[in-house]
Amino acid sequence: MLKSIKTALLGATLFSAALGGVAHAETKLNALFMAQAAYSEADVRAMTDAFTKANPDVTVNIEFVPYEGLHDKTVLAQGSGGGYDVVLFDVIWPAEYATNNVLVDISDRITPAMKEGVLPGAWTTVEYEGKRYGLPWILDTKYLFYNKEILEKAGIKNPPKTWAELADQAKLIKEKGLLDTPIAWSWSQAEAAICDYTTLVSAFGGEFLKDGKPAFQTGGGLDALNYMVTSYSSGLTNPNSKEFLEEDVRRVFQNGEAAFALNWTYMYNMANDPKESKVAGKVGVVPAPGVEGKSEVSAVNGSMGLGITTTSKHQDEAWKYIEFMTSQATQNAYAKLSLPIWTSSYADPAVSAGQEDMIAAAKVALAAMYPRPTTPKYQELSTALQLAVQEAILGQSKPEDALNTAAENSGL
Repeated sequence: MLKSIKTALLGATLFSAALGGVAHAETKLNALFMAQAAYSEADVRAMTDAFTKANPDVTVNIEFVPYEGLHDKTVLAQGSGGGYDVVLFDVIWPAEYATNNVLVDISDRITPAMKEGVLPGAWTTVEYEGKRYGLPWILDTKYLFYNKEILEKAGIKNPPKTWAELADQAKLIKEKGLLDTPIAWSWSQAEAAICDYTTLVSAFGGEFLKDGKPAFQTGGGLDALNYMVTSYSSGLTNPNSKEFLEEDVRRVFQNGEAAFALNWTYMYNMANDPKESKVAGKVGVVPAPGVEGKSEVSAVNGSMGLGITTTSKHQDEAWKYIEFMTSQATQNAYAKLSLPIWTSSYADPAVSAGQEDMIAAAKVALAAMYPRPTTPKYQELSTALQLAVQEAILGQSKPEDALNTAAENSGL
C-alpha cells in the first residue's frame, strides 16, 4: 500500500504531450528546508519531483541547511530583498516573522477541508495573534527511546514513567556494568538543548513567562535545570551530551551505546533500520516521563510549518507547492520519518504498519505538547537560556544563578 502510494505520487504527470509539445517551466520557486531530523533530503526531493511532474510549468530549487542556520538564512535573505519563496519555519518563529513581515498571512487560503481535517493542535505551529502564516508540515515532539535488550538484561520490566525512575533505572544499568553512561541528550549550546529543557519544564510544572516577564528561574524551570545538572554530574548522562545535537544522539543510541535517549519521531524508524543500526528490533519508545504529583508525561512542541515569504513574486505557485507537500496523500506516503498532521491518517493501516508503538506514543505525547515562549524576542531569550544550561551542566555556575542571568539577558 505504502509503496503504491509513493509510486502514484512520483508518477504524477500532466498531459503535456497531448498539448502538442513538451511543457516548459515558466515559474521557478526557491525553497529552504532543514538538513536534519524529520523528513530526509531524499524524501523532500522525491516529494518535490512528484509536484513538478504534476505541475510542469513550475520548477523548484531546493536548498537544505542545518536547523541551526534555518532562521538566520531566512531573515538574511528577506533583508536582501528576496531569495526564497517557500521556507520551513519552527513553531517558535511565527511571532517574530509576523511582527517583522517575513511571512504572508495565508488565513484566507485555508479551505474548510483543511480546517476540519488537520489535528487541532497542529494549527498552533503556524499561528500568531489569530492569524495563520503557513501550513503545519512536521508534527513532532521528543519521545523517550529505550533499548529493550539492555533493560531486559538489567531486569527492568517496564520503561520509566517518571524522570526520577529513569535516573534509578540508569543507575541500575550502570551498576550492573551494562553501560557506563546510559543516557544520551542533545545539550549542545543550541536550540536542541532548549527542547530538552522545555520537556523537563513541562514535566516539573514550570512556566517560561508570567505576565510577559521571565519566570523560568524559579519553580519548575529551576527544578528542570537542577535535574539536568544532577543527571550530568552523577555520570549517568553521556558526558558528550554537552556537545550533542539530535543526530549525535541517534548515532550513539543506534550503536547500542545508550539505554535511554530523548529524540524526535524520525529516530524510531532509522534506529530500527538494520542497514545502519546495531539495535534494530530492540527499539522501544514511550512519551517522555512525568514527575510524580505534577505530570503523567512531558512533551515539547517541536512542530514546523511551511510558509510563503512576503518578498516572493510567485505566491500562488508557492501556495500550490505548500498544499502538495502538506497534503494527506504526500504525508501518508512518507509517514515513517514524520507523522501526518491529518487526523484520519492515524486510522490508516498503511501509516501505522511497522510503527504501532510509535503511533501509540504519539497519540499521548502530541496531546501534551508544551510550547516554548511565544514572543518576537524568542531568539534572544533562547540564546540566553542555551548559555545558562551550558554553564550549569559544566559546573561553571549554579543553576539558580545561571537562570537569573538568563532572565536578565532575555530582552524581556
